[in-house]
Amino acid sequence: MGFADLGGNRQYITLGNLSENPRAFIFLMDFARSRRIKLCGNARVVDDDPALLDRLGDSSCPGKVERAILFEIEAWDVNCPQHIHKRFSQKQVSPVIEQLQGRIAELEAEIRQLKGE
Repeated sequence: MGFADLGGNRQYITLGNLSENPRAFIFLMDFARSRRIKLCGNARVVDDDPALLDRLGDSSCPGKVERAILFEIEAWDVNCPQHIHKRFSQKQVSPVIEQLQGRIAELEAEIRQLKGE
């Protein structure tokens, strides 16, 4: 598995960590369903393969691909969902919020009508 590493905060933490120890973990989170998959393996940095960097880049994402991180998966595990708190994106909750706001407006109007306002 591979992904592009874009220029960013210039701290190079990933590079420093991988230069000392290639062991790495990737967590794939699904907060809405309280699910997490942990990928265990070894990662390596590739910065001298323009075709690979091109293939891993995403034209819709700003930033220059500086290198690739290739991850060899050795094991994976589905973690217990007990302590994964549900989270939702604005896109997921907006329709529900709009529906609730509409209902609140209806109830407030009904209260005003009953009070004779």
